[in-house]
Amino acid sequence: MAKTSRDNMKTPKKRPEQTGDLVGVRVQKDLGVKIDDWRRHQEDLPGRPEAIRRLVEIGLKAKKQ
Repeated sequence: MAKTSRDNMKTPKKRPEQTGDLVGVRVQKDLGVKIDDWRRHQEDLPGRPEAIRRLVEIGLKAKKQ
């Protein structure tokens, strides 16, 4: 029996239970590369949106110090 295309699909990522305001951001290629390099060094390899959220949190915490 041949496999269907559904058999080859990855399990979709679940959305976080908590939602917030949608913010669209366009980044230049060099900044996108830097974000991707940073996220590849993270243990859980977050997606680009999660990486941006984490970097914003880090930046906000650093400013308070």
